[in-house]
Amino acid sequence: MRVLITGAHGQVGNELMRCAPAGFEVVGLGSAELDIANTNQVAEVVARIQPQLIINAAAYTAVDKAESDAARAFAVNRDGVANLACAAERLTIPLLHISTDYVFAGDAAEPYRESDSTGPTGVYGASKLAGEQALAEHCSRHLILRTSWVFGVHGNNFVKTMLRLGRERDELSVVADQHGGPTSARSIAVALWQLTQLYVQRGELTWGVYHFSGLPACSWHGFAEEIFQQAHEQGLIARVPNVHRIRTEDYPTPARRPQWSVLDCSRLSSMFGIAIPDWRIELADLLGELTQTH
Repeated sequence: MRVLITGAHGQVGNELMRCAPAGFEVVGLGSAELDIANTNQVAEVVARIQPQLIINAAAYTAVDKAESDAARAFAVNRDGVANLACAAERLTIPLLHISTDYVFAGDAAEPYRESDSTGPTGVYGASKLAGEQALAEHCSRHLILRTSWVFGVHGNNFVKTMLRLGRERDELSVVADQHGGPTSARSIAVALWQLTQLYVQRGELTWGVYHFSGLPACSWHGFAEEIFQQAHEQGLIARVPNVHRIRTEDYPTPARRPQWSVLDCSRLSSMFGIAIPDWRIELADLLGELTQTH
């Protein structure tokens, strides 16, 4: 089965290429090879490759920059998804797509379910929600996987930032009043391949929106403390820095972050039998990989 992966050089795209199961012909294209915002290019590339399934890992993910670069954020996250959706529909093939916790307002107290009302507070979240809507409108066989707080070996992410700061500083301050589920890029890739394999077996899936993020929920402060503890145990940092708790308003950013990003992932588990990962184990695996290259 031929699978096209867009955004193949990003955090999740890279993992999708690395952990592709046997029996698939995988064609991975980065943004330099395929700009999904280019309607004609998408149509031409998809028609030429003739995939039997597309996994879209391409996205505009610079949350703060999006506030001043809305046109490009929407071009990629809305129009690019629409382009892929139309191309997939023409071939009558499925499109699996990654979305985000940022589609929610972040003011809940219970984990968000797929059916809960959306209400993005910034350009990034609004552009990703518009992409979800475009996908649902243009492609009948679509599956949207909303995830949160993605970390991995490739690209920029919180874990790598903390490791850098942990080597440079004896103490630092991290926001303690935003909660979510850290999710490894590897676990997202594995889940998407599991869904792909189920589709091959069944010839169909229950399409729609699903949530997938790591457990247990924590704050950025709690995430940072675990990173430092494990990194010290694995010899990646010489000492565990002192991590001070601060509030969101103490660390202003151009884009407003959701205070609450915890996702209820039970629907994905019950529908497809996909296990929800413990992010602490995923973090240990990631740090182990970094230890080998450090």
